Amino acid sequence: MQDSRKFNFVEGFDAFGIPDALPKMPLTLTYRNSSIDVSGLLDTGASVNVLPYSLGIQLGAVWEEQTMAVTLAGNLASIEARGLLVSAQIGDLTPVRLVFAWSQSDNVPLLLGRMNFFLEFDVCFYRSILTFEVRPKSININ
Repeated sequence: MQDSRKFNFVEGFDAFGIPDALPKMPLTLTYRNSSIDVSGLLDTGASVNVLPYSLGIQLGAVWEEQTMAVTLAGNLASIEARGLLVSAQIGDLTPVRLVFAWSQSDNVPLLLGRMNFFLEFDVCFYRSILTFEVRPKSININ
């Protein structure tokens, strides 16, 4: 197992159609016996991880079985969401459990936010060279 992974920013467009580079990262999500390969946007401003509806369905999750309501904020405030706990693996790093606000909409990106992606991983952004590094959370706190 490696102790970190490096990724390049992905060229794309921002909400206004202006070209930009985004910190998107491939990962594998697993729920029960289903796995999917996805790309998530690392968002230090997002309070929670957000999962689009169709990805939850692809994982085999059933909306009616998820009883924990999650309140989204900002431009996602009008979208109903429910908590969904999945396993996530980044490359050959040890899998972790991530909690997602599974939205009842596909008009949302897969977001990796403060709760709980940034609690499980330390991330260093090197925006000037369009790379970022992800490593499992530090266990040594001085």
